[in-house]
Amino acid sequence: MAVVYDPTVRTARMQAVLDEIDAGAGAPSMEIGNAGFASVLATIPLANNPPGSVTGDVLTFTMPQSDTSADATGTAAEARIKDGDGNIQISGLTVGTAATDVILDSVSITAGQTVTINSGTITHFT
Repeated sequence: MAVVYDPTVRTARMQAVLDEIDAGAGAPSMEIGNAGFASVLATIPLANNPPGSVTGDVLTFTMPQSDTSADATGTAAEARIKDGDGNIQISGLTVGTAATDVILDSVSITAGQTVTINSGTITHFT
């Protein structure tokens, strides 16, 4: 049998996630990596104070945000989010141009190019 959370609990948990992402001295960031995170392709600063909002069981990041000079060349496959102190708070986010956690303008990244996140959401499991 699957675990099911009360909607109020799901909202509170997602708010706690947002609060952790917003913690730290600097602005939080999202790193875009290739499969297995063998390389960080782009590091994109997120909005700060807060970097998004929670509605129900969905955390939606304030977008668009961009890295104006990608770190490496490769195919974007996953993302992770770091707080303002550089601690990984979330990993394993899916990346693509549609129907993923993080929607990029393109998953084909070349070092030095601008990489833009068009949208980003995390949905609490029920």
